[in-house]
Amino acid sequence: MNEFGLKGRPFLFIIDFEGRNPAIYPLNEIPGDILYDIHGKGNTGKKIPGHYKDFTFRKYPVSFREYQDKFNRVMQHLKNGDTYLINLTQPTMVDTDLSLKEIFEIARAPYRLFFRDVFTVFSPETFIKIRDKRIMTFPMKGTIDFSIPDARNILMNDPKEISEHNTIVDLMRNDLSMVAKKVRVDRFRYLDKINTNDKTILQASSEISGNLPPDYPGNIGDILKTLLPAGSISGAPKPKTVDILLETEGYERSYYTGIFGVFDGKNLDSAVMIRYIEKGDKGFVFKSGGGITSQSDPRKEYQELIDKVYVPIA
Repeated sequence: MNEFGLKGRPFLFIIDFEGRNPAIYPLNEIPGDILYDIHGKGNTGKKIPGHYKDFTFRKYPVSFREYQDKFNRVMQHLKNGDTYLINLTQPTMVDTDLSLKEIFEIARAPYRLFFRDVFTVFSPETFIKIRDKRIMTFPMKGTIDFSIPDARNILMNDPKEISEHNTIVDLMRNDLSMVAKKVRVDRFRYLDKINTNDKTILQASSEISGNLPPDYPGNIGDILKTLLPAGSISGAPKPKTVDILLETEGYERSYYTGIFGVFDGKNLDSAVMIRYIEKGDKGFVFKSGGGITSQSDPRKEYQELIDKVYVPIA
């Protein structure tokens, strides 16, 4: 990545959660079984379809009892002071008559990726953008069903959600400070509305930015290595929290909660790989989760995990 950046050579990068199997391709050498679309630009050869067919999409999450057991384990770590924000995720089996490629084609999201009929992702969350030597990140923390009466105020005034969002903004501000100067929070806790195949949800994000040195293209790989894994899908403090997740979750995240993006020769745009479906041995698996703090309620966190299992279709 450093070499391509130094030469100004455009490339696509796909990096898994643990950084074990990164895939880097010059844009003119991307295999035909890898498709991407970032804000309407990519190699799909066609626009996102203007309609979608009726389809089945049934989800079979882990039981609440199984989830609560893992929740209790991370809660003990929180009480011990080992972590103060941890993003607990779990797999959900999905039954659908769509193929991974069809899901990729109908999903509405700023960041979409289809990877070799192994997984597809339709992410609403930017990891980092770089424009004119300025680096920006947009951590997303806080979700609520839009149909709930007064949902906007409930989400924005929930003490647990405020605490969680404050923590992740502070973490990402510190992360950016390792690679950039004059880091600042430009927007704090703004809301986006996302339409899904079964409901509409609200999600809260913030915008943080800083200045990179002029020679940053030759250090793109180092910059990403310093910032990974993304704070919004791991927690704080990051190294210890990742250890707790690997010990507790009981399954492999693989490319879920990794990142993908494009360097166009001058600028960079990338996403956190959330809203993710992969092909497993027994069918499709949707991976999702949410941030846990000492104030978290297991029933609400379990419901958030389920609410995030969707295909955005409008």
